[in-house]
Amino acid sequence: MSARASVDVRRLRGRAVVRAPDEEHRASTPLELFFDLTFVVAVGRAAAALDHELLAGHVRDGLTGFGLMFFAVWWAWMNFTWFASAHDSDDVPHRLLTLVQMAGVLVLSAGVTAAVEDQNLLVVTIGYGIMRLGLVASWLRVARDQPAVRQRALRFAGAITALQLLWFARLALPDNTQLWTFAILALAEVSVPVWAERAVAAPLYHPEHIEERYGLFTLIVLGESLLSAAAGFQTAVDDTGLSAELLAVGLGGLVMAFSAWWLYFDHPGHLAPTPAQAFRWGYAHVMVFAALAAMGAGLGVAAETVAHDGDVRVASMAVAVPAAGFLAGVAVVMTITGTSLRDRRVSPKLSGAALLVIVGLVLPVAVTVLACAAVLALLATGMVLDGRSPHAPQSDALSA
Repeated sequence: MSARASVDVRRLRGRAVVRAPDEEHRASTPLELFFDLTFVVAVGRAAAALDHELLAGHVRDGLTGFGLMFFAVWWAWMNFTWFASAHDSDDVPHRLLTLVQMAGVLVLSAGVTAAVEDQNLLVVTIGYGIMRLGLVASWLRVARDQPAVRQRALRFAGAITALQLLWFARLALPDNTQLWTFAILALAEVSVPVWAERAVAAPLYHPEHIEERYGLFTLIVLGESLLSAAAGFQTAVDDTGLSAELLAVGLGGLVMAFSAWWLYFDHPGHLAPTPAQAFRWGYAHVMVFAALAAMGAGLGVAAETVAHDGDVRVASMAVAVPAAGFLAGVAVVMTITGTSLRDRRVSPKLSGAALLVIVGLVLPVAVTVLACAAVLALLATGMVLDGRSPHAPQSDALSA
């Protein structure tokens, strides 16, 4: 073999790395951002299925299906994100294995509607399996090239493989076992990192990198929320024309999304997690992400209900409950990073969440949307101290 051919083989083979947790100027890579875009599709399909089921009156099936699908999407994103934070080698194999996982996300997305509406989980399970195949291969590369963390990598690879086989075996079980078997396997999935990371003395993730990745995913889900709401609003306007109630839903939904962005990025829970907080911080974010995705679906339901005289209570709760869940999720994340429950930045969010549920139970749809927007906006602007955002630059000249 010539020297040039040998170099090409080594380049294709690549070498897994362990990134330094204190690496300076660590930022999300273009590949990570591209990877995230596939989740726009997945989250969008889950939100659209929830919207359809709620409008059809299948509330329990819609909520259950959305919850199961969102877990699969969120968990796949979580696994890739934390792996890349510690082991992104940006070589040819890493890029190709990322492509495999992206393909899995898109296959899963294609099966979401059938999974939620017809409880047909075949395509979703195949897509999830493709994602896990790419991740297992990535962990095996780490085990091959990094002896110091080999046990950890093999724990991840072995456990993920065993669980994926169980996910496929679950397809053969009766329909009445699907929910509780999902719960068992999901619990096993979230337990794997806790067990595997015990094989190393210290966490290997990059705190600032993880913080940025979570912020970016929040923006993705917020964007999908706006898209879902806009789709429902446009359909309603096309069918019945613009009315005062539809205008209230549209403007209220925009204020809700903007206030949610403000609340997430201007609170002390949006901080790089410490090793003691990492698992709780990372897992608690599922409340924030799922609530934002569901909020977009709920706004779509609200618009179509206003236009076509649907179930007012379902539509009102479809907006109020996700908004309340978002506030509760942000409050939980803040307490994990050390903010007291009695802190004036936490307790009003919990009170606001309770108020929103009551609002959804008693008020008409358009009024519910406006009330949710008002509560979120008041809480968001309440984060501003002395007229400044916590992240605003301080100017001595202005202070003078």
